[in-house]
Amino acid sequence: MINRIREIRKAKGMTLADLGASCEPPTTAQTIGRLETGMRNLSTKWMDRIGTALGVDPEVLVRSDNAPRAQVIAELGLSDLEALKAPRDAILPSEMAAQEGDEPMLVLEVTSPVGEYRPGDTVWLRQLDAWSAKDKDFLAAMNRDCLVPRPGGRFAFGRLIDRKGPLVAILPAQAGQKQQVIDNPDWIAVVCMLVRPL
Repeated sequence: MINRIREIRKAKGMTLADLGASCEPPTTAQTIGRLETGMRNLSTKWMDRIGTALGVDPEVLVRSDNAPRAQVIAELGLSDLEALKAPRDAILPSEMAAQEGDEPMLVLEVTSPVGEYRPGDTVWLRQLDAWSAKDKDFLAAMNRDCLVPRPGGRFAFGRLIDRKGPLVAILPAQAGQKQQVIDNPDWIAVVCMLVRPL
């Protein structure tokens, strides 16, 4: 089995020291480096600690040698398509799901065209506590598509356009619908990823 700690750590923009400091209890960059290279045994205890620090399920950290993996071969930027010097394994959305905290991501499956979304799309959302979230977290959610729970097990989905006290205003994604105002929702989930089959 090959571990994928380095690959996932780099995809999340973390250094060895960052990952070591994020572990509970914290560990050294040297220890993380030894675990990455296989110089130190990656036990289930270490998998749990590192998986939590990276925000992924521990089983994502290991893979079989012969398991086929999707490869990232190029990067598309403003100037041109640039080939990578060496391909790297692609990390699936489910593997990147949890980046912070213990809350799992929420996913919407689109079955009919709604606004910019097409049938077959999966919309990935990061859940925030509506009232204890830091102001910067809430400000980052403004003018972005969000999912908000409503009474009776229903939801409102659309652009988060306002918040006044316990009231949250959502502009639905479907054209021609009126703004919805939700009173005191338990949480708000912000769209952070769209997966679209071609």
